[in-house]
Amino acid sequence: MTINLKSDTVTKPSAEMLTAMINAEVGDDVLGTDPTVIMLENKLADMFGMEKALFCPSGTMTNQIAIKVHTNPLDEMICDVDSHVYRYENGGFAFNSGISIALLNGNYGKITADQIEERIQPTFDWLPKSSLVVLENTCNKGGGGYYTKEEIKPIYDLCQQKKLKLHLDGARIFNALAESNDSPKDMGQLFDSISVCLSKGLGAPIGSCLLGSADYIKEARRFRKVMGGGMRQAGYLAAACIYALDHNIERLKIDHKRAKKLAKIMASKSFVESINPVHTNILIFNLHPSITAQKCIETLQAKNILAVPFGKYAVRFVTHLDISDSMFFELETILKNLCEDDFK
Repeated sequence: MTINLKSDTVTKPSAEMLTAMINAEVGDDVLGTDPTVIMLENKLADMFGMEKALFCPSGTMTNQIAIKVHTNPLDEMICDVDSHVYRYENGGFAFNSGISIALLNGNYGKITADQIEERIQPTFDWLPKSSLVVLENTCNKGGGGYYTKEEIKPIYDLCQQKKLKLHLDGARIFNALAESNDSPKDMGQLFDSISVCLSKGLGAPIGSCLLGSADYIKEARRFRKVMGGGMRQAGYLAAACIYALDHNIERLKIDHKRAKKLAKIMASKSFVESINPVHTNILIFNLHPSITAQKCIETLQAKNILAVPFGKYAVRFVTHLDISDSMFFELETILKNLCEDDFK
């Protein structure tokens, strides 16, 4: 039995989710006639208290569309140095939107209003125009660190004052909400746009939605098309996302508890030098310099545990809904018995 901790993106549709997909009523989403896509978009827009939503294949696409609609060439966006939009979207902010980027050193992926204010460019003609701030909730590279509404409110106020747009990369937004106990509507009131990913902790196979005002989403549809995101009978995918929203939000706390349990086990290991704080479902541990991440990955794989390196001496585990109770019990047993001799 293989236990895959590489990411919460490795989940596969359950039998019930597949049934929902098979039974979906579909149309042509490019023509705006797929009823299941419309249902998903309306459901999420209403959930976050925003006017409209746009279904896309991926969170990278929703983020890139968001940046494109919010900015003009020669503008600049402000974000944390560990943001997904900077590290893992192939420089799309420059390629798609022709803008530059201002990077801030936050705390586990979280930045503050004071940091942002210091980085806003003065209006000289040899400098890019600061026009967009991007937050990530939760931050992947930050080990699942999340913002609460109290932490976002000063950033929102600053953006309103300075006339900056504020976008949320809600890659694991429901993980964040499960811990902060904020409501989706709390988040919706604080952003000009939100990307909601449904293919991570919630377990849908494909799909993210971009949320915003009606005019904003109307413009976003144009860029979805030019980026190749105009799908046809997308209702089959949207049905999986609706199922995920209806059935898989409440159980996210199970993943968080399991990540914390794994952290306690790994903290007792002599070959682990330190462990990043476990905020949600992501555990990052740092190895003693005598053991590389690659060596650790290979050793774990020999024991049917899959993980990913997160630096030369760092490894990431991500818990998710496809890890059953019996699998987690076996995982705990293997990790408790893991010792330095296993790496020789």
